Order: sequence, then C-alpha cells, then structure tokens
Amino acid sequence: MAEITSGRARRMLSVGGLTTSVGGSYLWQALKRPFQSASEQDRTLLETHVRNAAKIVSRSQELRGAFMKLVQMLSMRNDLLPPEALDVLATVQSQVPPMPYERVREVVIEDLGQPPEALFEHFEPEAFAAASLGQVHRARLPGGRTVAVKVQYPGVDATVRQDIKNIRALITVFTSIARDVMGQQVDKDEVAEELEARLAEELDYRAEAQNLERFRALLADDPEVVVPRVFPARSGRRVLTMQYLRGYPLSDLLLPGVDQGLKDWLALKLFRLLWRQVLELGALHGDPHPGNYLVTHHPRLGLLDFGSVRFFEPAIRRGYLRLARGILAGDDAEMAAACGDLGYQGGDPEALVRILHVVCEPLEHDTEYDARNYDLVERGWRIQQIAFAHKQLGAAPGHQVLLLRALAGLDAHLKALGAVHNYRRLFAEVVEAAAARHREEDA
Repeated sequence: MAEITSGRARRMLSVGGLTTSVGGSYLWQALKRPFQSASEQDRTLLETHVRNAAKIVSRSQELRGAFMKLVQMLSMRNDLLPPEALDVLATVQSQVPPMPYERVREVVIEDLGQPPEALFEHFEPEAFAAASLGQVHRARLPGGRTVAVKVQYPGVDATVRQDIKNIRALITVFTSIARDVMGQQVDKDEVAEELEARLAEELDYRAEAQNLERFRALLADDPEVVVPRVFPARSGRRVLTMQYLRGYPLSDLLLPGVDQGLKDWLALKLFRLLWRQVLELGALHGDPHPGNYLVTHHPRLGLLDFGSVRFFEPAIRRGYLRLARGILAGDDAEMAAACGDLGYQGGDPEALVRILHVVCEPLEHDTEYDARNYDLVERGWRIQQIAFAHKQLGAAPGHQVLLLRALAGLDAHLKALGAVHNYRRLFAEVVEAAAARHREEDA
C-alpha cells in the first residue's frame, strides 16, 4: 500500500478541484431548472447527486485516511442527499489495500514500545480485514489464546486537520443545495462538528476499547450476544488487541441454501438488539456494515468494531421511549411531544409526525410484514414531498444521525434475510421491557 497522501497542498488542491466540480454541477442544474418539467427536474437532480457521490468516492480512495472515513460518515446524513447517493458514498469503505507488515511493525513499536514478536507468541503478517483507518491481524498470546490486533494506518492523524477543512467545503455545497433546492434547513457547522467529533473517537483506539468494555457490561445479561474482550496491556492509541471471535460473517448467512430458521433467528435478534440499545440501554452500535457481525455455531451474535457508537443521555433515552409508546398508541400529539423532548427545534410538528408514520409503518400494523416490501427509496421520496410541502422541518438533533444509519442497515439486513414477522408485536415487547427497566431505575 502506498503511503497516505499527506502533503497539505496536494490534499487541498485535490479536494478543492472536487468541490469546484461538485458545486459547478449543481449550478448548471439550477440554470436548467426553469426549462424543465417537474419530473425532469427531479430526475436530473437525482442523477447529479449520484454522479457527485461517485466523484467523491473516487477521490476519497485516492486520498484515503481520515478523508475516506469522513466521507463514510457523510453517508449517514440522510438530510443532505437522497438514499441513492448515500448508498454510493457508503461504498467508500470497501476496496482498501492493506499496508505491508514492515509498516505494521513500526506502528506497533511506536504505540506499545515493543515489536509484535515480543508481545505475541505468533503474529500473522497478512491482515485478514481492512477498512478506512486501519487493518486487523490474527495473533496468539503467550499461553495460546487467539486474538485480533487492529493497527491504524500510519499517517492518518497527520492529515486530519486538512481533511476536516476539506470536508467542510463539501458540506457547504451540500447544505446549500439542501436549502435552496430541497427546502431542508441543515446547519453546516453542526454537521461538520458531528463528523469531527466522531472521527476523533475513531482515531483513538483507547476510546474504542472503553466502548467495548461498556457494551460488554450492558449486554452481559444476554446469552445470545457476545462482545470481544479487550487486552489493555497490548492496546494503545493506535493498536487495539481484542478477543478473536470465531463464526460466520453475516454475508455468509445471506447465501442460498442457508436454513431459513437460522435466518429468522438472526433477523429477530438484530431487530430486538437495535431497539433494546435505543430504548433500554441508551447505547447504540452505529455501524451496520455486514462485516461487523458474526454468527457463532451456538448460535450467538458477535458484535465487532466499536469505533462508531453513541451513548444517549437519560433524557434522550426516555424521549425515544415516549416516542415508541406514541407510535404504538397511534397518538400523534404524544409523538410530536416526544420529538420536542428529543431536541427537534423549530419546524412543523405535524410534518415530523407525518414523516414518522411513513418511516414506522411496519410498527403500526398488527400483522405479518415482509421486510422486502419496505421500499426505502419510495419512502424517501414521500418524505421529501412532505419536506417540500412544509418548507421547513426544523433542525434535527445530532443523535438521530447514527440512529438513522443503524435503521437503514437493519432494513437492508431484514430484506436480505427474507424475514417475515409481526414487527409491531416484537417492537411492543422491547418497549415494555424498556419501560420496566425505567420503572426499576425510578423506584
């Protein structure tokens, strides 16, 4: 792997050209709008979004490092771009070439003070997994325990400051389009600050180690979930040593011939676990990439990669529980009040409730529901129409970004698993368990 492009001038010029190209394409689109029908305007704007997303992915694969991670995070912002463009941005984390073992060894020495051969009984030089900020190697501790060692790419932290400036320029373009074309009011500073905060967390593997231990404690009462243990003596800011989980990646369970009973178990587990995190635990694993899940022989669901998580304050957790109860009761006034508790500022409460009805339809009907019938693109279009009609939806709180990304991932997994269930009843069970826990806390 070539070194991450670190020259400040080169990165600035590279993204500067990208920003100019993206901004120019939207300007050209705006100039053509008066001469197009409404359907042509919608079609050509969507095509422009998708082309620009592809340009950004291409440039991020050239620059790699922090910029690549920021683009991946940007793919969570459904308030900036339609689902089709966000899907393109989300592909940025794939196709990352591994770094050679010599560089891995240097990072381990710099971070832990000793080379891999001194810290481990055996260390595989070839990575078995790679992503935007680092790669993972199998190793064996003295005594024989197999572990996974995550090593950050060298040079990533050196590019962070410039890449934050670069991504801010792109965000300015997208928020302007969201405002002028789609009628969405998006705070570009809030978006940039949220991305910067999440990036800082993901670059410090000590924070991920803390997340792992916290989730292990929170989910200790669930025998069907396993979270890797951390080995602090062999972990630091850029190296993280964890328990190695053996199992099948989620993608293997989506193949033809896999027992549908196992697929159904997994679908129910993913559904219950996500909503339990939000409504009961106040801690959300926010990266739904299929590579972050393993299924063991028992079966148990293994969770991986805790760099992108969100811990909700008690008031936010209770706000989501209030919203869930309002959805189950079909109480629009309660749903609107819950949105206020959750920090949705300004805008029309009626529009927010209408959007919630579109998003939460499977939770509102007491019947079997085939996840494959949930058309995310069509619903996104209906939500945009509501936004157009109401002009102003108000400012959305930062905590919704990771939740929407997690929900989109859950939707994709349920579709792929062919899961047909009564999701309202499943949701009601999770809501009641969360309410019981809240009552215990209040007692």
